[in-house]
Amino acid sequence: MSVTRRAVLGGALSLAGLGFARLGRAGVADAPRFVFVLLRGAMDGLAAVPVPGDPDWGGLGRGEVTGPSLDGTFALHPELAPLEPWFRDGDLAIVHATCMPYDQRSHFDGQDVLESGVPVAGARRDGWLGRAIGVIGAKTPAFALGDEVPLVLRGSPLVTSYDPTRSARASRAIRSTVEQLWASDPLLGAALVEARRTEALVRRAVGEPSGERSARAVAEAAGRLLAAEEGPDVVVLELDGWDTHTGQDQRLGRQLAGLATGLTALRGGLGDAWRRTVVVVATEFGRTARVNGTAGTDHGVGGAALVAGGAVRGGRVIADWPGLATGRLHDGRDLRATTDLRAILKAVVIDHLGVAPRSVDTVVFPGSSGVSAARDLVRA
Repeated sequence: MSVTRRAVLGGALSLAGLGFARLGRAGVADAPRFVFVLLRGAMDGLAAVPVPGDPDWGGLGRGEVTGPSLDGTFALHPELAPLEPWFRDGDLAIVHATCMPYDQRSHFDGQDVLESGVPVAGARRDGWLGRAIGVIGAKTPAFALGDEVPLVLRGSPLVTSYDPTRSARASRAIRSTVEQLWASDPLLGAALVEARRTEALVRRAVGEPSGERSARAVAEAAGRLLAAEEGPDVVVLELDGWDTHTGQDQRLGRQLAGLATGLTALRGGLGDAWRRTVVVVATEFGRTARVNGTAGTDHGVGGAALVAGGAVRGGRVIADWPGLATGRLHDGRDLRATTDLRAILKAVVIDHLGVAPRSVDTVVFPGSSGVSAARDLVRA
């Protein structure tokens, strides 16, 4: 059988994508689990978590709120209704009118700020979660479920990426060729050993790839990995498709239905590990308060985030609500961000992952000493 250079490179990348991290919890059975879900495209927080209790809600052109009410002021989108029992049971908190310290409405820069954890886009080539893992050390290996490691996880050598839904793998011949080429190389040989170990872990925890690439399939795989005895403590998921400039109702409804189904599958995959898990669902910024002329919304500032898990003190909406009157909106058009999202992330990093506050202010979110971690967000 002839093996082309392109095929060998493809096989190498297939193996390299299995990871370079040494996995395992060093015998810590009750180690905390953390899942960061990144919604790329700017989810409309006012649609996901509408505010019918605000006296100016009716003037935004958003129509009647039909989802479950949370507290008389805030509600949930109908497609997020499966999460309403979590809220009632204290396993879900909503953070509203929140954003990272960024208000320029660029997807690329907004995502960079969200992932790097610093206010200036392009200022760092590593991410806040990667730096947090580096501070903790080898106790918290991390997994990115996808084709590559996103910026938020970069900065720690204990990071790997793997797509558990991809059914197409390199052929046995190509893998054998790559293994022969790599075996004697000090760096690539070690990577090959770790790649095999990672692949074996995924197959034990998740099974053979199904080829299904839905949010549900990826999230369920994440839960099973986190619950596995030798699995990771930290997982990052990325969900695209949240940029809804036109025809938002149907498009966003499908997205939110997928998110709810995915989070439910994640919890199912975690099993008993749910009680020591925190899940943060965040997006780069919110969208305009008013609906535009094409039944959509445009790039905004303040938005909403979800914090779920058995380790969360939920059952509440965390918001310093700024109001929806035109004079209260950012630039007269966007929900004003009154809660720095770093306050929420800091609470998780400190109280759940165990990073010292000083390290959080100087390493994880450098220059952020003026932002205090949210209190009582995580159960002891």
